[in-house]
Amino acid sequence: MNLPVSDTAYDNPLLSRYASETMSEIFSPRRRIRTWRQLWVILAESQRELGLPITQEQIDAMKRGLDEIDWQRAADYEHRLRHDVMAHVHAFGDVCPNAVGIIHLGATSCYVTDNADLILMREAMRLLVLRLAVIIDGLARFAEKYRDLPCLGFTHFQPAQPTTVGKRACLWAYDFIMDLRELEHRLKELKARGVQGTTGTQASFLALFQGDHDKVRRLNSLVCQKMGFPQSYALTGQTYSRKVDAQILAVLAQIAGSAHKMATDIRLLAHRKEIEEPFEKEQVGSSAMAYKRNPMRCERICALARFLASLESNAVATHAVQWLERTLDDSANRRLVLPQAFLAADAVLILCRNVISGLVVYPRVIARHLNEELPFMATENILMAAVAAGGDRQELHERIRRHSHAAAAAVKNDGKPNDLLERLRADPAFSAVDFSAELDPRRFIGRAPEQVDEFVAELVEPIRRQYLREGIPEEDVHV
Repeated sequence: MNLPVSDTAYDNPLLSRYASETMSEIFSPRRRIRTWRQLWVILAESQRELGLPITQEQIDAMKRGLDEIDWQRAADYEHRLRHDVMAHVHAFGDVCPNAVGIIHLGATSCYVTDNADLILMREAMRLLVLRLAVIIDGLARFAEKYRDLPCLGFTHFQPAQPTTVGKRACLWAYDFIMDLRELEHRLKELKARGVQGTTGTQASFLALFQGDHDKVRRLNSLVCQKMGFPQSYALTGQTYSRKVDAQILAVLAQIAGSAHKMATDIRLLAHRKEIEEPFEKEQVGSSAMAYKRNPMRCERICALARFLASLESNAVATHAVQWLERTLDDSANRRLVLPQAFLAADAVLILCRNVISGLVVYPRVIARHLNEELPFMATENILMAAVAAGGDRQELHERIRRHSHAAAAAVKNDGKPNDLLERLRADPAFSAVDFSAELDPRRFIGRAPEQVDEFVAELVEPIRRQYLREGIPEEDVHV
């Protein structure tokens, strides 16, 4: 946790407690305004290349002034002008006065605001891709370690056919792999807004180039390339379609769902004392109950994931109310939603990595829980073994039914251990059955270990080769 900037003003916990400095810097005021200035330079350079009367000296002056941001002066301009982009046009012009006449030439505010948002979101998504790759790798390593450790499976949170600890971890990893692929798709599809003019008709640029449509098209192409985008969206109004924001936040919400699901599973397993998140030597679980080992990291994942998932509907609603060529009721909303969505996603994935890297497994507890339920699950195998030894299938089935109900009643009504096996062993009808062989947990896990091996080889290894060739980067926050 970082110290608050001020102890008398609200401080966003995503900045001070949860997200990384790297993600915070991407959405910082300095990065945003410097990106605006870079976009003004790109526009001027491209216009000069296409013949507008802009000098290299003007462009050089703009480049020298990229980092000379006078925040107080910009605030004073905005107080007077009531317009943030024009405030920064003037503040930029003050540090390169010989270029003041060509800054923002032909552009609308959304040239800098929208293009900058796309640039920043692209960088943020690239960071999340790396975080997802690290998490997938960590879960795969955990799965490989416990690939063949049998454990009780659950459907409806009721005991079901056994699986393995490693196979269960692969289910978590697979969710994150699907999220990674969706995020890669959104990155691949991301485009620039480019230079489109006030309502997307490029009329102002057509006027600048005296009706030369080809030069307007070339200007747009040049600007997009200098921004690092192969192309712009085919059509825009004043803004790029806010559906793009909704699509991106949908992926972030899916990441939230994957993280929430994994963290919830770990919380359930912690209650059963089978698997626990890391717990530090001096960590306090409760201010009152000193013995507590609460799964606070997983609870925090769930809390932040729930917040992140809730932002998806906001983005959809914002897209839906962009009347005609645009309304401004998206602006204040997006200032909150877009950065906070990425900050929350960053925080969630950092926590996930922290939990995965320190998961504690208790094999003896897992075995005890499995053995408590295994007698019921083994009855079909025991039935088949007794039939193979010459018994009557229908009679044996009825005996097992009566013994099972009697054993279950003793467990539920009297709190006694499950003694179904003892009852069956004592029944002469099952005297030929080798109970120890039929009750080996490995007989009930199917291909779970092999599924882990195949999953890692076929799905995880390509991700490792693509993203983690230089090793796993260290986190820049304390969890």
